Amino acid sequence: MASAALEILGLILCVFGTLLEMVACGLPTWKVTAFIEANIVVAQTIWDGLWMSCAVQSTGQMQCKIHDSMLALSHDLQAARALTVISSVMCVIGLMVVIAGAQCTNCMKTESVKARVVNVGGVIYIISAIFVLVPLCWMANNIISDFYNPQVPTAKKREIGGALYIGWAATALLLLGGSMLCCSCPSSGSSGYSVKYAPTTRATSNGDHDKRNYV
Repeated sequence: MASAALEILGLILCVFGTLLEMVACGLPTWKVTAFIEANIVVAQTIWDGLWMSCAVQSTGQMQCKIHDSMLALSHDLQAARALTVISSVMCVIGLMVVIAGAQCTNCMKTESVKARVVNVGGVIYIISAIFVLVPLCWMANNIISDFYNPQVPTAKKREIGGALYIGWAATALLLLGGSMLCCSCPSSGSSGYSVKYAPTTRATSNGDHDKRNYV
């Protein structure tokens, strides 16, 4: 029961981590405008995401434009696009693997094989978490470096957006859930003691039992 509960808890964490990762991938708030000037009246706010850029006016009106060319993007955005998509695909594959080997399903009969399949699913989730963690940290490092770089104009300085924090939360859930799935083991009841049955006794021709059966 403890192993099954650990599998269910790990799978729930991984599913929530996958959903948060997909939300972070689609949000345009990876980079946001940095307000570092003395004037508090700002005409618009710029959001930069993996797939589009948005300009939010002070009146509340928002206009978004999808990136026309992938090759025109910076290297961190290109890497973030590729790694987050790969990570999302791996999360879906990990979900199918874990469900196939879970103790609450009957896709497989042998408990030891089911436990190994669940462990493989946990490893897939951990690798997917690493894949999404790399672009998040890379993006955050570039944002901080440009913010403190005096050669970057003030209008082009950006701050860490909410999508990065959502991505870090997704990474933590994927790592924790994947570790739980890797720690699951087959139940000890399946490897119980083997039962040996005594051979049946056979009667002789005169109706008596053979004395060798009693030796």
